Amino acid sequence: MPIDKSTCLKFYKRPDIQLAIVEHARDKEVGVRYTETFGKRPDVLSYPRDIIELALRNATSFHASEERWQNPLALSSTSSKKDLDALRSGWDLVLDIDCAVMEYSRICADLIVKFLRYCEVKDVSVKYSGNKGFHIGVPFEAFPQKVGNVLTKDLFPEAPRKMALYIKENIKEELGRQILTFEKNISNIKEKVRQEDIIRYETIQGISVPKLDVEKFLEIDTILLASRHLYRMPYSLHEKSGLVSLPIDPDRVLEFEKSMAAPEKILTPMFVFLERNILNESARRLLVQAMDYEIKVPPEDVPKRQAEEMVIQSPITEDFFPPCMKLILQGLDDGKKRAVFCMANFLGKVGWSKTEIEEFLRKWNAEKNREPLREVYIKGQLAHFTAGERLPPNCNNEAYYKGIGVCRPDSFCSRIKNPANYTILKWRRHREEKSDEEEKKKRRRQKKEEEMREEEKKEETTRAASSPENLISLPVSEE
Repeated sequence: MPIDKSTCLKFYKRPDIQLAIVEHARDKEVGVRYTETFGKRPDVLSYPRDIIELALRNATSFHASEERWQNPLALSSTSSKKDLDALRSGWDLVLDIDCAVMEYSRICADLIVKFLRYCEVKDVSVKYSGNKGFHIGVPFEAFPQKVGNVLTKDLFPEAPRKMALYIKENIKEELGRQILTFEKNISNIKEKVRQEDIIRYETIQGISVPKLDVEKFLEIDTILLASRHLYRMPYSLHEKSGLVSLPIDPDRVLEFEKSMAAPEKILTPMFVFLERNILNESARRLLVQAMDYEIKVPPEDVPKRQAEEMVIQSPITEDFFPPCMKLILQGLDDGKKRAVFCMANFLGKVGWSKTEIEEFLRKWNAEKNREPLREVYIKGQLAHFTAGERLPPNCNNEAYYKGIGVCRPDSFCSRIKNPANYTILKWRRHREEKSDEEEKKKRRRQKKEEEMREEEKKEETTRAASSPENLISLPVSEE
């Protein structure tokens, strides 16, 4: 159940909880959440007493960056990539397991831990997200300082993304098998995830074999899609569930139950998420193999994927945008920077070019926002942006659409996980309906033309029959 101020104060006044949160925040940028909105950024947590003081000002949860900084307070919304690289002292690998069904997330977390152990990573930590997912962490200290001639700290966000992809590709077959074993049949899974299309087919020795497509309803990704994104810190409360984002034993994930994360049940912190006190670079093999890894696309899948990429040949118009994007376009008082990130990636995925996106965002910022962002901010955000490279944040990412107050779903929203999917599905449906209507018009036109031809034939036959040369002379009787 949602948390109230008394629950927050009772929990955050505990010295052991304050210390655990502040220790985790060291060298990280911090975001403080007040129920639905975030406080100023950049921010830091320096002393345990900061926690209770913020709770007294209605803070509900604390969030930290995956990146680690020499001086988090030197960060700026106008910082260039070069500036960020200079300030960044490292980054932690934080994998986010996101699924509407908590039992599936738990199975996935256990498999990731086992795969990391297989890759010889000794320094693995796990925490319950506080709602329906888990976070898997590997500290920066477990990675080598360099890969080739490149400093590992500068391999951001490329390296975390590649490791997430490498891990996902290596466990997805077993993940599908274990979820299917857990549920006994496909229909149970469909009912829980509320999605029909969850089967894919693979050709094995000439035979088409059905497989559970877990990517349709379960995501494994890095928390950060771009620099300075945040994740919920360990021992922070979750606004929606009222539970604690609790670090747990990585080797006993399958034993975890939500009830264990109730605030009143939390004893002195037993596990550390992203333990810094480690012996060696146990994640070297994982990083090197992930950087060299490339997904092998089956030949029969290539034409289909190429066709899908070629479908959107011109920008999809605002008529097909989801409610959240339409609300953003009306202008915002708070959350404009997050809105720029969401909109840029959204527009890129629905066929807009980088130039079109930049012009659109500048016009929106100048004409719709009562207090516009500085134009240099939008320019900076798009400096290294590639249109269509990545999706906008998913609908259930509470830091975005709900966080800025634009999540007002319509009846179609329950069918999708991402705003871009909403628009593409609506657009495709419109095209199909338009195509069907055009086909119907064509058939009606053809039918009418055929009827006209038949009528003309009848008229021609009638005219021919009544012509003088075709008239039959009747015999005249003689008297």
